[in-house]
Amino acid sequence: MKIKCRKYIAVRPYKHTVIALAIGQLFAVTAMAATDSAAEAAGDGASASGELQTVKVAGQHTPRAAARKQQENAPNLVNVLSSEDIIKLPDVNAGEALRRVPGISMSMGSGEGRFINIRGLDADLTTTTFGGVRLPPTNVSTPFGGGRAVEMGVIPAGMIGSITVTKTNKPEQDAEALGGTVEITPKALAPSQDAFLNGKIGVGIEPLRSTGVSDLSVSGGTRFGMGASPSSGLTGYSDRPFSFVGTASFYRDKRGSDDLEGSYSSKSPFSKAYSSLDQRYYSLTRHRYGIGGELSYEPDAANKWYVRYYDSGYRETINRQRLTYNFSGAPVANADGSFTDAKTTLSKSLRDEQETMSSQVFTLGGKHTLAGGARVDYDVAHTAGTDDRPFDYNSTFANPTSTAATYNNVANANYPTISTAGVNPASPAGFVLSSFNNTPLRARTTEWSGAANLALPTHLTSAPDEELKLGVSVRERTNDYHVYPYTYSAVPAVPLSQTIIGAPVTYYGNSLQNGYNVSDQAMRDLYAQGSGFVRNTAADTLNSAKQSTHNTENVFAAYVQQQVNFDKLGLLAGVRVETTKADHAGNAITGSTVTPVQTSNSYTNLFPSVQARYELAPASLLRASFSSTIARPGFNQTSAATNIDVGNNIVTTGNPNLKPTLSNNFDLSYERYLPQGGILSVGVFDKALRNYIVNRSVVQTFASSGAYTGIAPNTRVVTYGNVSSARATGLEANFEQRFTTLPGVLGGLGAAFNWTYVDSSLEIRPGEKKMLPSTSRNTYNGAVFWERDGLNLRLAANYMSRNMYSIGSNSSSDVFAESRVSADFGASYQVNKHYGVFFNAKNLTNTALKYTQGSADRVIQRETYGMTLEAGATFNF
Repeated sequence: MKIKCRKYIAVRPYKHTVIALAIGQLFAVTAMAATDSAAEAAGDGASASGELQTVKVAGQHTPRAAARKQQENAPNLVNVLSSEDIIKLPDVNAGEALRRVPGISMSMGSGEGRFINIRGLDADLTTTTFGGVRLPPTNVSTPFGGGRAVEMGVIPAGMIGSITVTKTNKPEQDAEALGGTVEITPKALAPSQDAFLNGKIGVGIEPLRSTGVSDLSVSGGTRFGMGASPSSGLTGYSDRPFSFVGTASFYRDKRGSDDLEGSYSSKSPFSKAYSSLDQRYYSLTRHRYGIGGELSYEPDAANKWYVRYYDSGYRETINRQRLTYNFSGAPVANADGSFTDAKTTLSKSLRDEQETMSSQVFTLGGKHTLAGGARVDYDVAHTAGTDDRPFDYNSTFANPTSTAATYNNVANANYPTISTAGVNPASPAGFVLSSFNNTPLRARTTEWSGAANLALPTHLTSAPDEELKLGVSVRERTNDYHVYPYTYSAVPAVPLSQTIIGAPVTYYGNSLQNGYNVSDQAMRDLYAQGSGFVRNTAADTLNSAKQSTHNTENVFAAYVQQQVNFDKLGLLAGVRVETTKADHAGNAITGSTVTPVQTSNSYTNLFPSVQARYELAPASLLRASFSSTIARPGFNQTSAATNIDVGNNIVTTGNPNLKPTLSNNFDLSYERYLPQGGILSVGVFDKALRNYIVNRSVVQTFASSGAYTGIAPNTRVVTYGNVSSARATGLEANFEQRFTTLPGVLGGLGAAFNWTYVDSSLEIRPGEKKMLPSTSRNTYNGAVFWERDGLNLRLAANYMSRNMYSIGSNSSSDVFAESRVSADFGASYQVNKHYGVFFNAKNLTNTALKYTQGSADRVIQRETYGMTLEAGATFNF
């Protein structure tokens, strides 16, 4: 058939595949542009008036198939995920969607995806961009303390048009992507599309606490201007040169979690004897939001200007009810494997906290096609990531009476039993307020950036997409971290019985008694009254100064790259240079004296890259590449300050002498693209790393006084160092196919599976090598689905094996995240072309988040969340 379509990207007079974003999703058409003199005069297949000549539509593909086509045509190794695939499962944020991609694993927190690891490397080694602009971190508490990883929970799934994961960097891309780069592309109008409106409305329940879920999202776009009316069609840019696309998303839940955390005595390595045991009953309320849009102006085929603004994040209120057994450290081993500690004391505490994570992106940019086919694009952007904690109240009621406690964590390490002879943990009798503190904080990272690129057609071969590309960029980042502690040397002797609410709580699969909950409102009122509270004003001032930092980091970059094609062989080669200048300011505390401390560092690095792509046959490729990347130390890691996290019992101190981590990366892969967006691929990779940054973690005993008032007796202390060399080698395999040739109802069946294997090595202590932190040796994704006649059913599972979470002073103090497997189900039915319904079930297996110390049977944390069930309706116009 023949149509006239509005032209939004250059179409030269040859057959090629155009990839674009349709309603925030990918689509593709294969087009043949006319080669009349007018088109040639325009230089790009358009007439002088800006009207695209007759286009033959050879095929229109689904967003899924177009995502595969983008992956196939890319000169480097990428994975592309369309919004069509994201909505098929109950993934509420970008991290949960990304864990389905080959080579990616995900860390959890509060029952949701938080950080992602590419090929087993620490989340701080991954760069995240939104609409091509680099995002700063929001949460300073990244898994290994670098503070560079973007917490994916701040990006709602409803804002995502597509996600592209780059695993082999081109010179035009930021080199700070040692693990890889995640590009989150917002929703957009499709070429020749006049307007759209779509969204969903959902409600649900989380059975663990019998709490509700609200899920709303809407996106829309339109073109407008002074030209022809909508009914007359579009024949040129001047008809309606303006366009706007906006999106809004809101998701609220009140998830609960049942958490059991223990610490082990350091007197006997690998012993099962506890030094303390925490029973933690959580209730969390989270409001996730996203809003933003793009306004663009295209007066003709050769010019476009745009402005974008997006704001997303979440506000979370945490209510943690904790019953703590403080053991004396003199346990007696019993014949059945249990232990008895005759001098155990108990405490009951409440953590009442509110925290807001937010991310903002503002971009001004333009794209232009010049005479002869040269292209220029540029942008100026401002981004911000904020962690704002207006209050973090921690109230502890202690019972000074010793009791004999007997516990057994040998028979079942996941469900230890405990009993007391004397003090009743479920009774408020004998518990009196013993400590109170409040630790507000504000961490904010902002960045101004600018970039300009020039692409020049070259004619070394006859290939139409051959070009020389060069560009420059600058990033100026500022990071500020401030803590405002309020600690007290004396508090009113309020009995626990005056602050409790409800009935005694049985939790953790109905296996443990946690006593009465402490009323957060009662504690806020008591604190507001102020009577009996004696603040450590001088110590708090010193503590605030000790933890406050101001950091700047400026990165100046330039690159050049050449892309050529020799029949079936495509090559892209070039080099990038980046100069880094960083300053770190903090305070040193000696007694009551505060001394400002500032350190500086600067370095320049070259990053060569060669990417080769060879077509064995249509839709069958071989790829080989060499790329080089960097991971700069995080501000937390180089800080001269000491961060004292009372709520989480962690003390962190930086190392200003850290060097950046550098990596040379090699990749080889085979890809076979199958019908209906299917794929069969296998690849190997090798990363040779220098100056890998690791955390050093020990458990230390602090006196609860001065700057450390309120800290637990046994607290984890973290600092950082470089290891001269490390390596990560692995394999990725991916398969997805729809079995449309099967007879009858079976023709709707499909299956997907991917596997990532990583073997890594790092000298974590002198003479002792282990896997890199965060590296799971095996990660699997599997799914079976049925798609036909508007009905979509999909059951998916995700597995990641055990990995190191933190490095201790010896093997008995190393902490590991244990293996986990989770399953999710998504179902939808398209009632007609405008309306649909859906049902989702998340975490069918009630998968636990579990950490161990030293050995797999020494559990230090096991947290469960239950399922999330949701149903609702979708609309699309």
